[in-house]
Amino acid sequence: MIIDFHTHIFPSDVRDKRDDYTRWDPMFAEMYTDPKAKIATAEELLVSTDYAGVAVSVALGFAWREHELCVRHNDYLLEVAAKSSGRIVAFCNVNMAADEAAGEVARCASAGAKGVGELRPESQHWDVNGEPGARLAGLGREHGLVLLFHVTEVGGHEYAGKEGLQLGAFYRFAMQHTEIPIVGAHLAGGLPFAMPEVPQVSLTALADTAARRFLYPESAYRDLVDRWGARRLLLGSDYPLVTQATQIEDVRTNLRRGAERDLVLGGNAVRLLGLSKRA
Repeated sequence: MIIDFHTHIFPSDVRDKRDDYTRWDPMFAEMYTDPKAKIATAEELLVSTDYAGVAVSVALGFAWREHELCVRHNDYLLEVAAKSSGRIVAFCNVNMAADEAAGEVARCASAGAKGVGELRPESQHWDVNGEPGARLAGLGREHGLVLLFHVTEVGGHEYAGKEGLQLGAFYRFAMQHTEIPIVGAHLAGGLPFAMPEVPQVSLTALADTAARRFLYPESAYRDLVDRWGARRLLLGSDYPLVTQATQIEDVRTNLRRGAERDLVLGGNAVRLLGLSKRA
């Protein structure tokens, strides 16, 4: 059972009116002004899952600055997830600086969302290690939600959408809230490599493989598993940035041990999302 824990889909309206949305949201403009930046819909994601043999895809919400844009995107994700017969799992998104954020998280959870993400606190101007972050952690505990953050790696090349949450801030939040499931996108911003001396036993956060090929060498798979263990790594394609089939092959090529590979390709996600195993 293969589960892709990191995909992005938008309503067709966002693609059709891309120029409008780039005027409305600075992070969207940074990432999608270029017409070559791919924007996919739920229908296209399902075609991809059929081709790649993916059983379930987690569709992440975008970290819109305006609350209303978050709500509109959440509505779409919840709708397509409900119609997908379990093939799409919705993660909602909110700006914790908005007064309505807590109510929106509760609404999404009651409608079937399994998590909140891809969170970008610094892009939305709220403090993950302050009162807004504490409220978010409380909502995660109350509603049994996974929290997935875009984590910015230290150094490296610049690219559209790099900023979101600095590595140190993510580490402090994850260490403070070990009782809730927290995922750091993009190999957790390289946390296992940048801070090898951190108390890895106390840190319970997981990482996903999204965009690995643009950020880290292939040896990062083995390094992360050796440092954190295979139970803390999740398959994530960052679809449509990387095709799901390509990302799956990337994991299979670099994790040769069957038990480790199976955990990363789906076993860990089944546990984290509370799904039942099926063929």
